[in-house]
Amino acid sequence: MNVVSLIGNLATDVELKPLGEGRSVASFVVAIDRPGRDGADFIRVAAWNKQAEACAHGLVRGRRVALDGRLRSRTWEDSEGKRRSSIEVVANHVEFLSDPNGTPRAPRREVATA
Repeated sequence: MNVVSLIGNLATDVELKPLGEGRSVASFVVAIDRPGRDGADFIRVAAWNKQAEACAHGLVRGRRVALDGRLRSRTWEDSEGKRRSSIEVVANHVEFLSDPNGTPRAPRREVATA
């Protein structure tokens, strides 16, 4: 089973890329605190289509979010011909847990299922 649930704060602003034919993808990074240890883990997230649009319009760096999704790995060759790889979360659901200024609020699903 490939299921991921995360709660954290946006470490980057959302980057929205239109793909044509009404499709789009939003990319952002969520910082997840390490319980009992210093620091955080930084997780790349991708959201698609209507969910991508909602994330691009409602999320800014520092805003607290909860998300459910699945892990996806990908590989590519960089401009120097080196093989690169990364793992990211493809979001199925995103909940905005704070107002844009960071004020906490009751969880409410704001973005439709992907």
